[in-house]
Amino acid sequence: MKESITVGLALTALLFALTWLHAGESAPANQEEPPAPAVTAAAPAPAEEAAPVGARDEEITLRVLIDGAVETMTMAEYLPCVVQGEMLPSFETAALSAQAVAERTYILYQIRSGGKPRHPQADVCDDPGCCSAYLSQAEAKAKWGDQYEVLAQRVRDAVAATDGVVALYDNQPIMAVFHSSSGGTTARCADVWAADLPYLVSVESPEGADTVPNYYSVKTLSEADFRATFTAAHPEADFSGDWLGSPVADASGRVGSLTVGGVTVTGAEMRRLYGLRSTAFTVAREGESVTFRVTGYGHGVGMSQYGANELARQGKTWQEILQWYYTGITLGGYTNP
Repeated sequence: MKESITVGLALTALLFALTWLHAGESAPANQEEPPAPAVTAAAPAPAEEAAPVGARDEEITLRVLIDGAVETMTMAEYLPCVVQGEMLPSFETAALSAQAVAERTYILYQIRSGGKPRHPQADVCDDPGCCSAYLSQAEAKAKWGDQYEVLAQRVRDAVAATDGVVALYDNQPIMAVFHSSSGGTTARCADVWAADLPYLVSVESPEGADTVPNYYSVKTLSEADFRATFTAAHPEADFSGDWLGSPVADASGRVGSLTVGGVTVTGAEMRRLYGLRSTAFTVAREGESVTFRVTGYGHGVGMSQYGANELARQGKTWQEILQWYYTGITLGGYTNP
């Protein structure tokens, strides 16, 4: 678990070329919010919570691709916009702060790894399918109306409380991926992508159906549509006889593999083919239909955002939340992006 690992550029390109890696599978702003107390302005966090030895956010300049044009801004200007784009601003302050550290770390990890080939002219973009969702202050004001000042201040305070703090493993920024909600446990990195990263292992996550909108979802297709989709990807599949096997679970309880028409595929591929919310699913033939029953939302690796919110409600600090989901990390500053 503690062994040193070097993630090269080739591995980075492989990992981030995968559609489902995106952090933007987080709680989108159009998703119904979980039960929560009335929104109030957050109390400033104690100054001792953030004591990095490294660059402050205002000292780091980023090139951000927004609506097809590159804008230059500081990390201090960028982070509130992605935190409020990726997480509901009414979440607990500690959860928002944990999100800020994950975002900051994710960006520095990418810069250190050479950036993304999809936008070599920029460090990060506003495409949630590539980097992170970006909600500008003007867009937030139009969206939140008379709640804007309170909500925006909550986000700013949560980000400022973590100024310059990065999640580190072996003194380097980690691949701080996150997702919306887990089905009781997060997924191990190697069960989803090619890399086995020691800080991205399966851990318990406390959210559930009572706190996460659409925690359970159902998708039903006609058998003909199911077969057509699978055959397009695997023309060698044989749908004669009993062609649908039982899912084989990975260590986190998600679908690791499934045999369809004699072809064994990963749960991640099934999720991609059929647009499922996660790989925590069951599948069954019901008459002339095929039905998926799915738990949670997202790839399942790293920090669960709804789980982070639940941990914050239980009294966990943002530091404790990050160390809960990213095993064996330290929190500190980073000076060489």
